[in-house]
Amino acid sequence: MRKRVGRERALGTRAPMTLPQGRDQRWSLDFVADTMASGRRCRILTLVDDFIRECLGLVVDTSLTGLRVARELDRVAQLRGHPCMIVSDNGTELTSNATLAWQQQRGVEWHYIALGKTMQNGFVESFNGRLRDECLNEHLFANLNDARQIISTPQSGAKPEQTLLMNEGIPESRSTRMRPSQRQVTKAMVWLP
Repeated sequence: MRKRVGRERALGTRAPMTLPQGRDQRWSLDFVADTMASGRRCRILTLVDDFIRECLGLVVDTSLTGLRVARELDRVAQLRGHPCMIVSDNGTELTSNATLAWQQQRGVEWHYIALGKTMQNGFVESFNGRLRDECLNEHLFANLNDARQIISTPQSGAKPEQTLLMNEGIPESRSTRMRPSQRQVTKAMVWLP
């Protein structure tokens, strides 16, 4: 009987991480799950710059594969350039061959947090908690298009200077950041610690 050989998985680094010293040095990835009114589940890919604590992307879909994650990373990298490092957990989408190939082709270091140690990815976990509190728990999505629209557009009553779209970049100073109490969710959500 022939022994089955497992597939090649992305290994990444497990060494201690240093704090980023500038924008686009380290990004963090994670997923948030929610349920729509029909009972169907949806997933949200969140991508955060760890230095300026800006959300670089929110991708809503029912299924997000490693290939889709790589495509979304390329979309953000076209606007901002590739980061030096990406931090994520060990989910199957993030250890897939597509993600491994993306990481090797772009020369991006990938750091996987230790199993069960979500606080090693604390910046994106903090963002995910606020996203859940300020958006997901406040809305019941009728369908996937409704979820995409609500998550990707600012809430009513937002001032134009508070809306940060991905193609406009980041604010010049930290004083222009939005506070969580403003209940604003955009493609480039920024928050204060």
